[in-house]
Amino acid sequence: MARNIEIKARVFDLESLEARISTLTADPAVVIDQDDIFFGCANGRLKLRRLSVSSGELIFYRRDDLGGPKPSFYEIVTTDSPDRLRVVLGAAWGEVGRVVKRRRLFLVGRTRIHVDQVEGLGDFMELEVVLAEGEPEEAGIHEAEALMATLGIAKAALLDCAYVDLLERQSIDQPGGRTSPNRRG
Repeated sequence: MARNIEIKARVFDLESLEARISTLTADPAVVIDQDDIFFGCANGRLKLRRLSVSSGELIFYRRDDLGGPKPSFYEIVTTDSPDRLRVVLGAAWGEVGRVVKRRRLFLVGRTRIHVDQVEGLGDFMELEVVLAEGEPEEAGIHEAEALMATLGIAKAALLDCAYVDLLERQSIDQPGGRTSPNRRG
């Protein structure tokens, strides 16, 4: 299973963050519109990322809900029929959440920097330091922490959960909020 070291943080000054990112790479951001549908999953998370009518990715991942750099284990399979796959997965496992976002992807060495505008939540960023097979997690953690310092990401801005969790909490906290099924089983 592939691995990376991840952090996710709230962004309070998008312009400043992107200016700092631009000092690390000369390449422009790749803009990706993503519609992630989450399904019931007992031992991690399962989402279908719809990129277009004819392009998507089925992604299984497992990571601890921690605020700092943490390992994430994942598998990705591409599909040219995301809408049909959504119907099948929904019938089998049930849809439990949805996250719609516009992602600006920057590559800095082996690290993917995502600047996300998430519908209903606001601005965030993620770092994903891709680990080589057999590479110690500590190397990726050190790299993530160094990038956090360079980008001015304060520990107080780090999130300990996924966007889908934040949306669920927001829904529950609002008048007439609902409780959704447990995504993990």
